Amino acid sequence: MNLPTKLTISRIVMSILIIIIMLFPFYAVNIDFPQYNVNGVLIDLRYIIAGILFIIASLTDFLDGHIARKYGLITNTGKMLDAIADKVLVNSVLIILTSTGDIHPIIPVVIVLRDIVVNAIKMEAASHGKVVAAISSGKLKTAALMIGTALTFFYNLPFEFINLRVSDFLLYFATIMSIISMIEYYNMNKKLIFDKKEE
Repeated sequence: MNLPTKLTISRIVMSILIIIIMLFPFYAVNIDFPQYNVNGVLIDLRYIIAGILFIIASLTDFLDGHIARKYGLITNTGKMLDAIADKVLVNSVLIILTSTGDIHPIIPVVIVLRDIVVNAIKMEAASHGKVVAAISSGKLKTAALMIGTALTFFYNLPFEFINLRVSDFLLYFATIMSIISMIEYYNMNKKLIFDKKEE
């Protein structure tokens, strides 16, 4: 198991820890996370811990790919685990933050549907021997989504003090870019999907 794969697996583990921290009924086992009032913003330590883990996990997403490309450590197993880790981290967190009322439900709905469509396009392309590379709109979507989600965990601080909803803006921007990137992926590959030559 090479270093990029280890980083990817660590992202999956951290994702599971975030899910547990956010969803486990700690009150049932007499564990209470402290809350702090910072200039009128009530901060739950549970969110801060989950937010720190989310940031670290997001950084491994960049590092594993960078190391794999730089040192020629790209493997099929690594690519599969990386795709799984990304979805487990981002989609689970978005769903949880929706259930707690921190973000609007339209965000995870669009993001998850987009992932399903794009993954289907990539699989169809792969069945014809074509590798679908990441596009700029998709990368922009991912960056906005990661930063917006991290800010949500940290109560949109410090922007909350000046009543500037940067976290919400980035998440809605990521949602729009998800739709745009999905359309771009489709347009790039529609001939491959629909104009199949007879065997």
